[in-house]
This record gives sequence, C-alpha cells and structure tokens, in this order.
Amino acid sequence: MEELQKKYPEKCVSEEEIFSHIHRGDRIFISTACGEPQYLVQALIRFVESNPKAFYDAEVLHVWTLGVAPYTEEKFKNNFRHNSFFVGNNSREAVNRGLADYTPIFLSNVPELFRRGLVPINVALIQTSPPDSHGYMSIGISVDIVKTAVENADLVIAQVNANMPRVHGDGFVHMGDIDYLVCQDEPLLEYEAVAPDETARQIGKYVARIVQDGDTIQVGYGSLPNAILESFKEKKHLGVHTELLTDGVVELIKKGVIDNSRKTRNRGKTVATFCMGHRKTYEFIHDNPGIEFRNIDYTNSPLIIAQQKNMTAINSALEIDLTGQVTAESLGKTFYSGIGGQADFMRGAVLAPGGKSILAIQSTAEWGKVSRIVPFLREGAGVTLIRGDIHYLVTEYGIAYLLGKNIRERAMALISIAHPDFRPWLIEKAKEANLIYRDQAFIPGVRGEYPEHLEIYRTTAKGLQLFLRPVKISDEPLLKDFFYALSDQSLYRRFISFRQDMPHERLQEFVVIDYTKEALILACLKEGEKEKVIGIGQYYINPNSHTAEVAQATRDEYQGQGIGKEILTYLTYLAKRDGLLGFSAEVLVENRPMLRLFEKMGFDIQRQSEQGVYELKMTFRGA
Repeated sequence: MEELQKKYPEKCVSEEEIFSHIHRGDRIFISTACGEPQYLVQALIRFVESNPKAFYDAEVLHVWTLGVAPYTEEKFKNNFRHNSFFVGNNSREAVNRGLADYTPIFLSNVPELFRRGLVPINVALIQTSPPDSHGYMSIGISVDIVKTAVENADLVIAQVNANMPRVHGDGFVHMGDIDYLVCQDEPLLEYEAVAPDETARQIGKYVARIVQDGDTIQVGYGSLPNAILESFKEKKHLGVHTELLTDGVVELIKKGVIDNSRKTRNRGKTVATFCMGHRKTYEFIHDNPGIEFRNIDYTNSPLIIAQQKNMTAINSALEIDLTGQVTAESLGKTFYSGIGGQADFMRGAVLAPGGKSILAIQSTAEWGKVSRIVPFLREGAGVTLIRGDIHYLVTEYGIAYLLGKNIRERAMALISIAHPDFRPWLIEKAKEANLIYRDQAFIPGVRGEYPEHLEIYRTTAKGLQLFLRPVKISDEPLLKDFFYALSDQSLYRRFISFRQDMPHERLQEFVVIDYTKEALILACLKEGEKEKVIGIGQYYINPNSHTAEVAQATRDEYQGQGIGKEILTYLTYLAKRDGLLGFSAEVLVENRPMLRLFEKMGFDIQRQSEQGVYELKMTFRGA
C-alpha cells in the first residue's frame, strides 16, 4: 500500500473523495460473482449511509452477485436501483418484488451493449491483483464482461487484493486505465456447490455415456454439473471451452483427463471467462499458462463455439415440456436466474462438427412433489432453449435423444425418462393435447418401470458388438423399422402368419409390456447417436406351468452371426433367475436354423408336430 501511495498518490486518495465522484443517475458496474470487490461495495454503502443525499437513482449493473448486495435493500431505494443480467440468490427476491430489474440477454451480447453505449457505464467497481513491474494488474477470476466495462467506463475504481490470482488471457488492465485505487486484502468469495447426491451421480453416469474421449466440453454450475464432471474420471484427452471454470474442471485437469490436446481452437489451453470455486482452485489457476480467461464475447460466441470439433455443451434447466421447449430462467412468472450463456453454448454445439447439446436435469423438484418434465411450460415462463436446441435430455431415469424426432416421438421419449410417479399424468395430458396417439397404452407403477439393470453388452462368436436391453415405451419407431426390414420369409417364420403390416396398434403390444410378466430384449448396434435394432427376443410367462413361451427374430442381413444365440442365452439367464422351469415355442418345421439353435442350448426338448409346426417344450437342465 505504501509503495502504491508513493508511486500513484493521485490514485490513492480517501474513500470519501473517491465516492464523491459518483453523481445522481450514474450507472455503476460491479465485477461478477466471486470476483466481486466486497470491501469496495461495503465502503460505497458506508459512504451512502454517511451521505444519504450524495446521489440518487444510481443504477447498479451486475451479472451475478454472490456476495453482499445491500443496494437491493428497500432502505436504499432512493439511492440505488439494481439491474442484473442474471438473477442470483441475493437479488431474486428484490427482482420479483419489483425493487430491482432483470435484463434478459445472451451474455455474449453484453460487451457490445457497453461498446455501443446502449448501456453506458459511468463507474466501474472492480477487483484486481497487485500491479506487476510493468504496471499491469489482472482482474483474475472475473473477466467475462468486466474487461469491457473497464474499457468503457468514465471512472474506474479498483480494489487491489493480493489474493486475486493473475490469470493469463484477456484479463489484464494497466494502471493507466485505473482512476482510483483502494488497497484491501481479503479472502475472495468462494462458491460452495451442494454435494451431489445419488440421483445426481446417476445422471452423471448417463452423461458420461454420451461424452467421448477427445470431446471439448462446456459444463454449467451447481451440484449436478459437479456430479457430471466426477463421472468423467475415466475419459481421455478432453478439452474445455466454457463460460465457467469450476473446482470439478480443475480436478480433471490435475488427473490428466483434461489436456486440451484435441481442441480445434486454443489447443493446449483450458479456456473460460470466469471462475467460481474454492481457494485451492484460485491458487491452481494463478499464473498457470495452461489456463486462459477470455472476454465473454469470445468464450460464449456461438460462431467460435461452432468451430470446436466435437464440442459438447452440458447444461441444466428448471423445466422442459413434452415438445422440447426449455426454461432455465423462470418458474412461470417468477424470475429465477437468467438466459446466461447456456443458449450460446447449446446453439454453438449444435452447429459444431460432431457437436452435441446435452440438457441434464433431475426428474423432479421440491423434494419429488413437482415434475420437471411437464406437458407445456407454465404461463409466463421464458423459453431459454427452443425445440431445436436439444440433442439429448438426461434424467436419473435415462437418456432421451430428441434430434430429428417428431413431436409424438419426443413426447414418448421424454415420458419414458420422467419420474415414474408422473408418467401416467404426462400420458393423459399428452393425449388430451394430441401430442401422442389417443389410444396410447401405458402400464403404471412398478410393472411398467424400465429395468435398466438388465442392460448388458455382448460380443458374438463372429465378433459383432451387441447392446442387449429391455424394450422401452418409446421404442415404437425402432421396432417399426425392425419389422419392416424383415423379409416376408422372416416375418412368416416369426409370426407363422402371412400378415405383413405392423401398425401402431400392433406395435404397442411389443413396447408396452408388463415387465413382471414378460421380457422383450432388443439386440442393438450403436451407430453414433442412434441405435439400430437387429434382433429381438421375448418370452411370456405361463403362470400355470411356471414356464414361458419364447420367440425371437433377427434381421436377414445379420443372420448367421450368432445374434440369436446371444439373445436366447440372455433370455434363458433371465428366465432361470426368475425361477422358471423352461420354455415353450412354436417353430415351423422348415425353420431349421431356429430348431438347431434351441438344440444347441442344452435344453431337454420334447417336440410334437402338427400341420407343419413343431410345438416344443424345453426344460432347463437342473431346473
């Protein structure tokens, strides 16, 4: 402090003199989130309390306040009016009571507002590191719109804090750009994310299935993103181009998961625009050449994001409706957060080569009382993401892939991963709105819940990688494609019928099943984001004999590759696990491949022939 006072006496004056330069009606900008200059804000408030008529109607501009926000208190309503570009916990009540304002905007657009004077800045209150030998100070963990605010403010007041890290990138300001200095060391604000629970971890596991080695990722903030990042521990060569740098990202850098070696832009660099975390994270990014903080109109520009190959944007939201509209900013008419940067990243990722947009949400809110998947967004809700912005929706109940899906298909996909308690309600509301078939069948409760634990991977003797899983209520389009891909002969062998059509009414019998009474397993090939069904196997339990009637089919071009054996082996395992004694089946006498398959399974087989059809009774050995 003494050294700065000697070198810059004109900048190191009393707080009284500094704040006397604020005038009525001025617009006062304050640094973002954990970069907020707490002492400076408190000093400003002390000045106003001592000089209540010093100025009136000053507008306080802020992206997001995590720390002190006394300017939102009603007793200061004549002095300050808060205007936020993002509604945080400390300003939410004031905004919704009409005591403060919210400006909805893509954060990537805010710097241009400052440059063009559409939102003029008279005073900027910022926090910096001490100056180096060249007179440069770092605005550290909060570059975002702060750098542009400094460049366009009439008056810049900096709190110099030795705890502020020097971060490489755009966040340096020169002493010549600062009008006044207030030297005050204090701990930086830290963001304490809620520890992820088991629900969040399950969502993280699903997201990890989608993210591939070498992807460049963007992840939001909160307990859910923390769990998602935890699930990436086994990934390799991830890159980061994000708005927010968190503790979770830094942990992955330390583990070598994130090395930025395959990024298209800024290769070798973790790029962000601000940081919310703990002190150890601030210490890690200090003077770290592998970390670059850039202006928010760079990090959040959809044009820049779209240039990152395999860009994967991962964000959360408050609600999504059955058509795919998302709100992340309001609960009905109540403002809750803001547009922020997620729309920029989701749209940039959609445009990127190999890009993916992932929305991850817990299926319910308010301790399970409210579904986050709803028929339609509430009246007054802001549509943060439109229907074309989402590739994947992930809840703790699974993954819904929405890209290219029509309204009926996406509604069924979203219902299938909603909380089971709300699925009957969603089905009925979707029927009323004509979003799905009016005769859509549904089995409520445990009997209709998808048994995810039965998903397995298998490799056939011919080396084909299969994903075996139970059928879902949303699989009707996949089953339709499968059945119509079968030859007439394969259809006849499967159904012992010359009927060749497979309308919705008939398909429902395959996708809407009581999992306690039957099993239907799909053999799928993963083709990028989509699945291709190449075989199915099913059985229906006969409670009188404690056996099951079994049947299966394989697409013609994949026959002879061991798919049927893998399906039947798995069905046999499931049947034995449930204590069944064996299978029964009807097989055409001409269907030699199916007969040989049953014979190879080691069953004790009894057969009876009638009108060209074998009726088989197959007892499990040891049953």
